[in-house]
Amino acid sequence: GARALRDAGMEVIYTGLHQTPEQIVATAIQEDVDAIGLSILSGAHNYLFGRVMELLKERGVEDVAVFGGGIIPPEDVQSLKSIGVRAIFTPGTSTQEIVRFVRGSVRGEREAGR
Repeated sequence: GARALRDAGMEVIYTGLHQTPEQIVATAIQEDVDAIGLSILSGAHNYLFGRVMELLKERGVEDVAVFGGGIIPPEDVQSLKSIGVRAIFTPGTSTQEIVRFVRGSVRGEREAGR
């Protein structure tokens, strides 16, 4: 995922494995990012996405597109979207589809005056 985005000409800030939601949001704010992508294979997607969304809201950050992927059951995808996660990509999604999503989301934010 990250390599495909970088190869598509985007600046990617890879924070590494096992980052807490607090570390992710702090880095996102410090680096003034347009999007946050989380890859979650641990099964803790509801907590991790929920906490990232909560921290962004607490800090008044409303213009960052949050998306992610991993092994996420279909029944959880809608609940994640309902808390503001823009997209969930499951195993087998093409990297081109992820690049299209990020380009579209970031372009939309910039055109909206960001």
